Amino acid sequence: MKKILLHICCGPCATHVMSSLKKDYMATGYFCNPNIQPVEEYARRLEAVKTVALRLDIPVIEEVYDPDLFFDAIHGLEGEPENGSRCLVCYRLRLMRTCRFASSNGYDSVASTLTVGPMKKASLINPIGCEEAARAGVTFLEADWKKSDGFRHSCEMSKEYGIYRQHYCGCVYSIKTQPQLNKGSTDSE
Repeated sequence: MKKILLHICCGPCATHVMSSLKKDYMATGYFCNPNIQPVEEYARRLEAVKTVALRLDIPVIEEVYDPDLFFDAIHGLEGEPENGSRCLVCYRLRLMRTCRFASSNGYDSVASTLTVGPMKKASLINPIGCEEAARAGVTFLEADWKKSDGFRHSCEMSKEYGIYRQHYCGCVYSIKTQPQLNKGSTDSE
């Protein structure tokens, strides 16, 4: 069975993708998200990922949390709108690091949970994954995980597992675009 390293952005997105990949691959999760702010949010998301991984019996590797990597990468793009150039740079940073780790540690391929979310465009994310995988000498599994009820399935599994569902992408700039967070609401979706 082929080994695949799965970049995981959060627990809810991991649910559907992990359960799908487990059928055909020896999957390992990879939590690499220097974009997530504040650190308490990072910890909540990591805890949700660990819960999913435990339920599905899939190991997870946590990359060292270094938000300066994100801030250095997006320098000059702070004012970009959500889903703009800043996000593309963020996707590339995380997928590049995942592909390099996969290449250095004997994985055949890489996938990402990034396309589960309804606001994330597979048509933008998959080409970045393919480019970074080619540079690292691995293959990228192109997918639009939200399709074929993938997003709905991730919501159902998240509810079943009782895991935290966040209201924003992760970075400080995406927090500002969410009115309910600016008012102090922390209710889950």
